[in-house]
Amino acid sequence: MSSSSGLKKLIRVDVVSDTICPWCFVGKKRLEKAMDETKELYTFEVQWHPFMLDPTLPKEGIDKNEYHRNKFGLRTQGLVDNINKAFESVGFHFGSGGKIGNTLDSHRLIELAGRQGLDKQNAVVESLMINCLTQEKCVSDREVLLNTAESAGIEGATEWIDNPNAGLKEIQSKMEKYGHSISGVPHFKINDKYELSGAQAPYSFIQIFQKASQDLD
Repeated sequence: MSSSSGLKKLIRVDVVSDTICPWCFVGKKRLEKAMDETKELYTFEVQWHPFMLDPTLPKEGIDKNEYHRNKFGLRTQGLVDNINKAFESVGFHFGSGGKIGNTLDSHRLIELAGRQGLDKQNAVVESLMINCLTQEKCVSDREVLLNTAESAGIEGATEWIDNPNAGLKEIQSKMEKYGHSISGVPHFKINDKYELSGAQAPYSFIQIFQKASQDLD
């Protein structure tokens, strides 16, 4: 299907990410910039898939600064400085304080949102990451989850969140399907063929969009 015919080509993007991952948020913003710069050429379908950087994190959360110090030691400040610069490059400030908690429930909410529409799913991902990574809130906190669901217009969220088994099999299946062959996030797959890892520059996405679109000619 050629763009010269007046019809835009469809670019499908599968994103594997975790809601506590700062580089996933930066990658999301850079992907969106690439999409915005090429919106006259393509239509986009973005779907989010779960990955848990640390499944051992408690649901009640632990101090984020302490967690980073224990995990990264002397490298912590340098890593935080790099994250701050990356966030500033996409117009945000990284919130390094607050608590960091288990992300399973946030992924279950993303699963529910996806069933109600990819736009809603994207809105939930955006809100959760903003809450955790800029506003220093904990994504495992029930109130944060419910407020996120309400702001995105998600139906049935209270019953879903309060049932620990809701969506659990789907999350486990998707983590196996999308996460078994990757070592970190964010990870992007375009039109089931081209892959990118990390918070790539917008131009890197645009190059892949061009390759993927050529396959559709």
